Amino acid sequence: MSVNVVTNLEVKSHNSPDETRRPDKTVLDLVTVGEYTIGRMTFEPGWTWADCVKPVVGTDSCELSHVGFCVAGSLEVETNDGGKITISAGDSYSIPPGHNARVVGDQPFQGVEFVSGAEFARPTQ
Repeated sequence: MSVNVVTNLEVKSHNSPDETRRPDKTVLDLVTVGEYTIGRMTFEPGWTWADCVKPVVGTDSCELSHVGFCVAGSLEVETNDGGKITISAGDSYSIPPGHNARVVGDQPFQGVEFVSGAEFARPTQ
């Protein structure tokens, strides 16, 4: 297992993010501290990756790896090979590349992402 060493003491607020991305039904606030970009994401009820992010990135499914923590709401994730999980408030999660997702219920999904925030919902160049 690799070990990352942090060399600077730093704090930034997601309430004043370095960048905000807003695809349909999505708010992604990004801050970079040291060499790490952390994303705070909110997906509205009715959000699906296929409807809201696929048009921005242009892939058939999400090809990013995710590691994060769910603050509120629920998100159902299905991998291309048929695996399925539901992430709920209080859950930490990891999701491999090759998946789709959708908000479950009538409450927004709110999460904090530690891996892939810098790339998530980035428009194709």
